[in-house]
Amino acid sequence: MSEAPRTADATAISVSPVSSHNEWDPLEEVIVGRLEGATLPSRHSVVACNVPPWTARLQGLAAGFRYPRFLVEQAQQELDQFITLLEDLGVTVTRPDPVDFRRRFATPDWSSRGFCNTCPRDSMLVVGDEIIETPMAWPCRYFETHSYRTLLKDYFRRGARWTAAPKPQLTDELFQDGFRAPVEGEPMRYVLTEFEPVFDAADFVRAGRDLFVTRSNVTNRMGIEWLRRHLGPEYRIHEIESRCRTPMHIDTTFVLLAPGKVMVNPEYVDVDRLPDVLSTWDVLIAPKPVPINGPLLKVTSMCGKWLSMNMLMIDEKRVIAERHHTTMLRALEKWGFEPIPCDLLHYAPFGGSFHCATLDVRRHGTLESYV
Repeated sequence: MSEAPRTADATAISVSPVSSHNEWDPLEEVIVGRLEGATLPSRHSVVACNVPPWTARLQGLAAGFRYPRFLVEQAQQELDQFITLLEDLGVTVTRPDPVDFRRRFATPDWSSRGFCNTCPRDSMLVVGDEIIETPMAWPCRYFETHSYRTLLKDYFRRGARWTAAPKPQLTDELFQDGFRAPVEGEPMRYVLTEFEPVFDAADFVRAGRDLFVTRSNVTNRMGIEWLRRHLGPEYRIHEIESRCRTPMHIDTTFVLLAPGKVMVNPEYVDVDRLPDVLSTWDVLIAPKPVPINGPLLKVTSMCGKWLSMNMLMIDEKRVIAERHHTTMLRALEKWGFEPIPCDLLHYAPFGGSFHCATLDVRRHGTLESYV
């Protein structure tokens, strides 16, 4: 896709450098997160309830300190190889600015240190030619999108639409006091109230005019409704019910692979309760993940075992997936895809894998309806 000449006039008519309507059109440009300055998240109930118990205990002890160098170095080596792979595939890679996330900041109601900008998928949602900064529920991520402002201003000057959702207050009224995650057999409950709209972009996936979302411990009903009204009647938002007891982000639960093909997590999704609009789609059941034997990753990972589903579509056939998860690679081949193995296991302590670590800014395609 050709780009219009740069202009200092932000109102000039131009071809938007931002254009992405789904998860599978040919990928042309992507933002990849950074590890520099990463800081363990500050203590808060909304953080503790969303990470594995051992990780929550360790983070509680070291909250606000920098990640250990050896964790950063292992992840950085894999991230560099991932970026090289993307560039070899012809994808333009851009990066946020490095930030010292140990710096303390404050609102009139609370103060916190930062976290990191490893996962642009969480803080920004691309719908067509618009980038939306999301109102995230973790206090330590309150100003995370500031590290992307250099990119956002450049995209805006070249014709993209740039929106920021209402900044949440994140006061105590938003969080359930004394929250305890439900165990199997108990009714589902969430740490968030409906005090104000909050959502992470990673709780949404896009299929043209249809978006799918999971309500979670970082996305409430008000957040979903805000996005529905913002996008207007041109788009439809469908909720995917999750049986996960600590839900956070859709991309290890419900993964759009290609037109008419979706992969679901058999532990979290009841295929008989999927939205009716998917009745003609092929529903592929994710294989059981290959166990991770390293004891360090087990206690430092912020993610669950189903991170094996967290992959990045290059186009309708090619997909970057974790080399360690051989059962997933074989399943993708069986389903007619062309998996490209890559290493990113050691990114898990920083919040994710290939899908989380990226934000597809431009894919070659047009707005269509697939359901």
